[in-house]
Amino acid sequence: MFVRRSLAKLSPLLSNGALRPFLLEASSPPLSRSFCSSSRAQNPPPVENERSDSTQTVGVSIDRSGLFNPPDHSHEPSSDSEMVKHLKSIIKFRGGPISVAEYMEEVLTNPNLGFYINRDVFGASGDFITSPDVSQMFGEMIGVWVMCLWEQIGRPEKVNLVELGPGRGTLMADLLRGSSKFENFTKSLNIHMVECSTALQKIQFEKLKCKNESLNEKDGTKMGISSISESPVHWHASLEQVPSGLPTIILAHEFYDALPIHQFQKAERGWSEKMIDISPDSKGFRFVLSPGPTPSLIYLAKRCKWASKEEINKSDQIEICPKSIELTREIAKRIDSDGGGALIIDYGKDGIVSDSLQAIRKHKFVHILDEPGSADLSAYVDFASIRHSAQEISENVSVHGPITQSQLLGSLGINFRAGALLQNCTEEQAELLKAGYWRLVGDGEAPFWEGPDCEIPVGMGSRYLAMAIVNKKQGVPLPFEEERKESVE
Repeated sequence: MFVRRSLAKLSPLLSNGALRPFLLEASSPPLSRSFCSSSRAQNPPPVENERSDSTQTVGVSIDRSGLFNPPDHSHEPSSDSEMVKHLKSIIKFRGGPISVAEYMEEVLTNPNLGFYINRDVFGASGDFITSPDVSQMFGEMIGVWVMCLWEQIGRPEKVNLVELGPGRGTLMADLLRGSSKFENFTKSLNIHMVECSTALQKIQFEKLKCKNESLNEKDGTKMGISSISESPVHWHASLEQVPSGLPTIILAHEFYDALPIHQFQKAERGWSEKMIDISPDSKGFRFVLSPGPTPSLIYLAKRCKWASKEEINKSDQIEICPKSIELTREIAKRIDSDGGGALIIDYGKDGIVSDSLQAIRKHKFVHILDEPGSADLSAYVDFASIRHSAQEISENVSVHGPITQSQLLGSLGINFRAGALLQNCTEEQAELLKAGYWRLVGDGEAPFWEGPDCEIPVGMGSRYLAMAIVNKKQGVPLPFEEERKESVE
């Protein structure tokens, strides 16, 4: 009933015309990220009027073309992977297509088959490389930011340091090593790693050089002591499991981009949600448009409320991430009640995101629907949505940014750190250091590169953005006070 009432309020998003199914064939080349710019509407079947001698009756023709028609039974073994079988079973059970968000959630975090669950997908030997894998300087600079915020909070004796989606644990390990000389800071740390993959939890345990492995008697979560800083380390499946009551500093590096998104496309009848269905030959999957309103339209309405009419009118597609909104609200509530702050670093934009969903396998782009479960799925982060979500839930938090990763790391001192490291390294190490530095703060291909073209460092400095959410009592966090000065001027 709640959903029906909520959908009834969304009439401005829908036209008064008849709702009818739309199909989008996933026939674009593997590297393309746009699948629906040229879709065409299918006309609904006409309503037929039938007359008898004395009574007029109306016959309604039902279009069943969008329903799944199972193939003839065959005893031949299926070549489908377990993930493909799983997705097909969900669609068949539902009697229709699933949302892009549900597809992402199953493909990435299904407890048994998810891409992140049972493997190490990071680094050169994995499917993609993140900033901590590029250079130790990234984790060290984030450590500088955390220590500065700890100072602003008032140097509390105990603080929760939380990392969402820690990957291999490289960022946290470099952070702890870089700050190991500041004993008062390291002694204050209660480290909490929010990680749903047991395989990655083991890797993180080793990366942090943990000892004394045990289980928490209260909730059964994994615990250990990091030999790097002698700090207690706890593992949790979600942020909700992290204990409250202490000032909390949250790090979310390339976490938001993997949260499941809903995609909407502007059609003749209004905004329609893009869905995923089984292809007509039953061998794979295809994109379709929902024949009617979906519950996620509630979030689309909220997102449109945060945008200007001009921004909406020029958008043919809109991506929304309800889990991003809910996570940001939870972060803001915790910072409001316990104090502290959060640093969010990801690739994205400060406005509506249109069609950014991509799949990466072994460092190469592949089709989103190709061999689900074998590639990473991610989408641009809508930083404007994060800002509005935090500000809407609490008046006691302030949001700063986004600024570029290059601006963030430069202000935190990465140039000085790189110079110091260059004085004490071999020629080979110097080349690796310069390449790593460029990837973190540069823009485009490195101009100094003399090696093979296929290995040329490409800068992520302007592609990645950083945003901070803090308790207002603590003031403006480093280095966002520069951004504030510029806005005042």
